[in-house]
Amino acid sequence: MRTEPDADPAGSKVFDTPLGPCGIAWGPLGVRAVQLPQSDAQRTAARLRQRVPDAIAAEPPADVRRAIAGICALLSGERVDLSFVCLDMQGVPQLHQRVYEIARGIAPGATLSYGEIAQRLGDRSLARAVGQALGRNPFAPVVPCHRVLGAQTGTGGFSAHGGLQTKLKMLEIEGARFGGPGLFD
Repeated sequence: MRTEPDADPAGSKVFDTPLGPCGIAWGPLGVRAVQLPQSDAQRTAARLRQRVPDAIAAEPPADVRRAIAGICALLSGERVDLSFVCLDMQGVPQLHQRVYEIARGIAPGATLSYGEIAQRLGDRSLARAVGQALGRNPFAPVVPCHRVLGAQTGTGGFSAHGGLQTKLKMLEIEGARFGGPGLFD
């Protein structure tokens, strides 16, 4: 991706995954948003337009096609590292950027708690702020907020369509483990 914005319009694409139709929007500085599936492709596209209203439906450039392939592979159960995806963080609060950076370091099948991320930020009392940042995550699953769990509930929330069921399905696809056999065994 280029490093300076210009007159290029933002683009968007809805694409099929094993969980349903996802969406992605991009601009000159990188991926601006990823939308997990809504109930159908039209609702996914509408939700993506809410996040990136200036994006127009277009065929993605090579780096975005690679991101789409990675997202599809991840949602198919492959252990894919999406850290290669360049994210456009313009307008994202600094604390959220730091939370997203930590979350991007969680490997498929692994998890952290909100408190553990807060501790990595240097202040365990930020656990609620970590949850709020992840609840506003415009890049799921590139920023894998589904891998962050509540210490007391064991799951935490999930703002994507389908809520907690979607989060648990994504963790199941990845083979998440919690010190025992498996999350769903």
